[in-house]
Amino acid sequence: MQTFYFDRKDGVPIRDRIGKEFSSDAEAIEYSKALAAHFRKEAPTEPDLAIVVVSESGREIHREPVHPEAES
Repeated sequence: MQTFYFDRKDGVPIRDRIGKEFSSDAEAIEYSKALAAHFRKEAPTEPDLAIVVVSESGREIHREPVHPEAES
């Protein structure tokens, strides 16, 4: 198991200090998609908001936009 962190970023990042354990990068990325769906409802006016998945080594492995339609 590896700990992944799910930072919120829309200019100024909000760091996840606790993290969550998953057995693979793919599982952590799937979780970030669920978080993005949650924030899509909670933060409808933040078009640049993204969930950034960070491995326990500090490497960004994925960036999931909360409002992908706003990136067009």
